[in-house]
Amino acid sequence: MALSCSSLCSHLSLIRLCGLRTNIINHGLYSPVKSYQPRLSLCRHYSSSKARRGVVRYVTTKLQRANSKYEDFLKRRFPRFFLLYNTFMKGFRLLYQDAKAVVRIKTKMSSAGVQFKDLPYREMEMLRQFRRSLIKAVPLVVITIPPFANYLVFVLMYFFPRQLLIPHFWTPSQQVEFQGVYHSLRAQHHWPVLKGLENTSHQVKDRQLQGRLKDLCAKVQNGVNPKVSEILAVRSLFSGPPLGLTRMSTQQMRHISPLLFLTPRLPGFLIGRRLNNHALELLYLDRALSRLGHHQLSEAELRQACYVRGLNSTRLDSNQCREWLSQWLQVSSSLKESEVSLLLHSIVLLSANYPKGSSGH
Repeated sequence: MALSCSSLCSHLSLIRLCGLRTNIINHGLYSPVKSYQPRLSLCRHYSSSKARRGVVRYVTTKLQRANSKYEDFLKRRFPRFFLLYNTFMKGFRLLYQDAKAVVRIKTKMSSAGVQFKDLPYREMEMLRQFRRSLIKAVPLVVITIPPFANYLVFVLMYFFPRQLLIPHFWTPSQQVEFQGVYHSLRAQHHWPVLKGLENTSHQVKDRQLQGRLKDLCAKVQNGVNPKVSEILAVRSLFSGPPLGLTRMSTQQMRHISPLLFLTPRLPGFLIGRRLNNHALELLYLDRALSRLGHHQLSEAELRQACYVRGLNSTRLDSNQCREWLSQWLQVSSSLKESEVSLLLHSIVLLSANYPKGSSGH
């Protein structure tokens, strides 16, 4: 009797449940076809995307592990080659980061209408360095495109690092060494520039200005560091004839070009145009640096700023670098755009005897 009652209740519950299910289906409240198909496709989508992510994660992990083992092997068995390899990889990462920063700066300039001369100092310096490095880096990037061509780059790094590679791919010791080499090549043109100034002084009609220019050249030739006031006293000679950039002799421009690491083996009008562009760029950098304050520079930035302006900063302490850069900015901040020729000559006037020369009084 108890069994029949329980079975009867079960049958009634089943009939009620089936009736409710039929009622829901008939009134359109439940459709197995409509509800299950989107869920199945969604599950398939999630499962396939998860599978792809899992495969990518697996392959990436394997590659990273293999690369780590390869680097450990090089470090143990070939330490000198590993140093080149590590420098090469770090160089490409730095170059990629600089490229992203340059794109961001260029985007800001185009969207906000910001001119180059109005940029902050560090952004301006980033654009300047990247533009110079890019031309030299293009052949290196092209060489690395074919498979296993990076080994050829390692050979070039080993035998011709200074001539073929940009500073991104130099080791720290190479950067110090190569800056010294480049500065020694630049310093070879100090004397010709001074002799050119001395010879040009005879063309100055104003006797007072002529005497000041001769005294300035004589002091530097005798190993004396001129004062800022002595340099600015002849500034009017560098805006027009005979020492303005548009009126200067081609021979003098050829002597100045190597001071900026520019080739002098070009026609005179091209040399003048390039010198004018680089001089204005240097003037805008100085103005941006004055806005920032040279005391805000890190030691690496300080030494790089001095090096760009003609001083070999590798053998100087930070106080000497700041003192020299302060003198440079005093000259630069007093000049107009039409007087940038004096800024180029100041590369020799201020750095030729610093710091060993006595101060002119």
